[in-house]
Amino acid sequence: MSVFLKFAAVMDWVSEKFGKFAGYAVLAASLISAANAFVRYGFDFSNNAFLEIQWYLFAATVMLGAPVVLRYNEHVRVDILYGKLKGHGPVYVDLFGLTFFLLPVMGLMTYLTWPFFWNTWVSGEMSGNIGGLIRWPAALLMPVGFCTMFLQGVAEIIKRIAYLRGLIEMNTHYEKPVQ
Repeated sequence: MSVFLKFAAVMDWVSEKFGKFAGYAVLAASLISAANAFVRYGFDFSNNAFLEIQWYLFAATVMLGAPVVLRYNEHVRVDILYGKLKGHGPVYVDLFGLTFFLLPVMGLMTYLTWPFFWNTWVSGEMSGNIGGLIRWPAALLMPVGFCTMFLQGVAEIIKRIAYLRGLIEMNTHYEKPVQ
């Protein structure tokens, strides 16, 4: 089990780094958006690259930030029963959801988005807008994000199994979000 826990620790570290990058992507997108608005309305000038880089950065925020959200157990869940469960109940629900929902969907999405990225890479696809950007960096974010989410899901399963076996401590406290 120690090899699996080491894998989980490495995945936690990778997700942390991607999450930090996602945070910087939010800041960069905000600054670019503000600068773009200032230049457009102040100097009556605009460039499609400034608009497109904003959605590239938004894609990075979502695709690279999601695994760290899962790592901290701050993801969205349907809270019909989860908040009422005590003891190991929430851990079993997490294991069920991770195994039968998250992993299959993330695996399928990784599989489906890789050819899309590969086609944009090989063809050198560019934006159809004048002054637009190359498309492969945005396309790459999809398989990387889905694969990282899949691997973080595996890490979460490992940690929950280790918790149930008494090998690690884990905070299982759940606080229902304020509506």
